[in-house]
Amino acid sequence: MAMGVVISQVATITDARQSTLTMTSVPSPAGAMSETPQMTSSSKGTILSWIERQGATASLKFAERTATGWSTAKTAASGTNWFVNWADVPSVIRLDDGSLVAHWLQKSGASTYAYDVRLSRSTDNGATWSSSVTPHHDGTQTEHGFASLFQVSGAGLGLVYLDGRQMAPPAGGAAGGGHDGHGEGAMTVRYAQFDGAFKQTVDAPIDLRVCECCPTTVAVTADAPIMAYRNRTEDETRDIYVSRFEGGKWTEGKAVHNDGWQIPGCPVNGPMLSARGRDVVIAWFTGKDEVGHAYVAFSKDGGRTFAAPIRVDDKETLGRVDVELMPDGAAMVTWIEDTDGKTEFRVRRITPTGQRGAPLTLTAIASSRTSGYPRLARHGNELLVAWTDVTPGGSGSRGTTQVKTALVK
Repeated sequence: MAMGVVISQVATITDARQSTLTMTSVPSPAGAMSETPQMTSSSKGTILSWIERQGATASLKFAERTATGWSTAKTAASGTNWFVNWADVPSVIRLDDGSLVAHWLQKSGASTYAYDVRLSRSTDNGATWSSSVTPHHDGTQTEHGFASLFQVSGAGLGLVYLDGRQMAPPAGGAAGGGHDGHGEGAMTVRYAQFDGAFKQTVDAPIDLRVCECCPTTVAVTADAPIMAYRNRTEDETRDIYVSRFEGGKWTEGKAVHNDGWQIPGCPVNGPMLSARGRDVVIAWFTGKDEVGHAYVAFSKDGGRTFAAPIRVDDKETLGRVDVELMPDGAAMVTWIEDTDGKTEFRVRRITPTGQRGAPLTLTAIASSRTSGYPRLARHGNELLVAWTDVTPGGSGSRGTTQVKTALVK
């Protein structure tokens, strides 16, 4: 929970004429009542995953991007006891050995936030999956989620996740009563590692006091993995921190920028990272002074230090950002712009020198939580976006949802 600040100034913004961005719709592999898109990329391509619901059953499905479009959707797991949430979403990742690992969230008790991270592996390209395991072994019926999976160099799978074991009620006590309906203790962020045989080898804390329900993120640099999360101090300042995996352990958390946003509850708005070599870019949301803005900051030293933040949005934003570092060193950033009563899913190009390209509105998007987090992913020269399209229903109806995809050039 260190309060060390890497930088404290905000960069001068200069809007520049750059190549106009365009969007081309791509037929989505997701079916009706699909939601919570997630995208991961490997040397083989980009994987899109999502949840589809049919009655009480939720299924984690995925498809991989090929030269001819999305592959046929496959199911990684299904259940009737899942925790399905607009911000805490499952994923499917392909590791360097070709295996696939899926994660989802499964209820562990009756209280709202009693759920576990479940992991399963496939060594036959998704035809069959192993029995699921959990990376945490504390035995509490508390929140375990917001996992970010990544390839560990020379090993297998790594993941960081939020862990609520310190928020468990005392013996015989009732859960809840704390921030956002959680327990009274502090949320933690932890690290787990699995070897090539899918056997867990590491279970360790990273930070013992963090925001209760903001997504985590991880990127792998040429030096080491770097992870980011929303911290929480004793005076309820909730700024974005980073930690690097050095010498077999995570460094003490360090603020990317001293936003100084004090808020007595979780804003459910996490950061996103992208890396290429030793270049890193991070995007995040802050709501200081009751106005939402999004920023990016660049690093040239693997995330040890970051340059001054560059503002992403034009007027105000709901956040829900994503970012991809491009081969030329610029960043492509997505966010939800909130302007004049309209909410729009937008993308723009930003350079490390602070030049911002013109924004491209990809689509109008629901401001409600039903639309979730739009996603951005790059493989080679292909830049993909995914989002949840919401068709409102009648009175008391949730309406319908479908995950849609498009290319940005």
